[in-house]
Amino acid sequence: MTMTTRKLVAVSAGLSVPSSTRLLADRLTEAVRGSLGESLSGTGSGAGTGAPAGNGSGAPAGDGVEVRVVELRELAVPIANHLVTGFPSPDLEEAIDAVTEADGLIAVTPVFTASYSGLFKSFFDLIEPEALSGKPVLIGATGGTARHSLVLEHALRPLFAYLRALVVPTAVYAASEDWGGSGDPLTDTLPVRISRAGEQLARLMTGTRGAGDTAGAGAAGFGAGDFGALDFRAAGFGTAGSGSEAGAGAGAGAEAGSRAGAGTGAGGDGGRAKAPVAAPQLS
Repeated sequence: MTMTTRKLVAVSAGLSVPSSTRLLADRLTEAVRGSLGESLSGTGSGAGTGAPAGNGSGAPAGDGVEVRVVELRELAVPIANHLVTGFPSPDLEEAIDAVTEADGLIAVTPVFTASYSGLFKSFFDLIEPEALSGKPVLIGATGGTARHSLVLEHALRPLFAYLRALVVPTAVYAASEDWGGSGDPLTDTLPVRISRAGEQLARLMTGTRGAGDTAGAGAAGFGAGDFGALDFRAAGFGTAGSGSEAGAGAGAGAEAGSRAGAGTGAGGDGGRAKAPVAAPQLS
């Protein structure tokens, strides 16, 4: 039987050695590789054997998974030269090719001034706008305090949405207190979040789904049917009726994880239809 090899690339924008950003990138890589190994081999064996995820060599790591880690710290000068000359060095060109040709991408940055680092942004500025279109991406960030965690949603997710990538629902932020501790008691621990994010990226890379039958609407083609943590029984501005049909709404979402509800039709009431709900006027 022919084994399909998936290419997984992790981009780390950490500047120090050792780097918590690189450490998070390695942990995420291991989680994705483990989920891919289970999916591709069907044995549930996890990460398996092979070269460590952080070797950066592009050697096969695990069952049907080829891992490459791109350290932007080592490419800082070539990135700056490329920005002003328009010509990449051989090492930088190889790194860009690895990112654009990957089946799945992990992108991790430290938080600088409440956003991603300039080195991180400069590297992705060099990638053609269409090159990441449709590519599954897992985003992560590190910082000294949990107060910066929203950088994932107000900076990184919009960046990759602009590049038309498919960003997995779970983004992973690691504050100083998350390493070796329980972290925020109101949220999942760092290992739990890493495991969940890794599984979601692996699902997109292999085209498999989680609980549910049909994906909800969205650019990524997945919704509540793929990721059980989401529950979009009603969509848009409408509300779901008590019957089996989707509620009225302007958008679309998964109904009970089995059928996509869409459009502006009336919601079911078990026997009597309700009038469509008009969307509010946006000024």
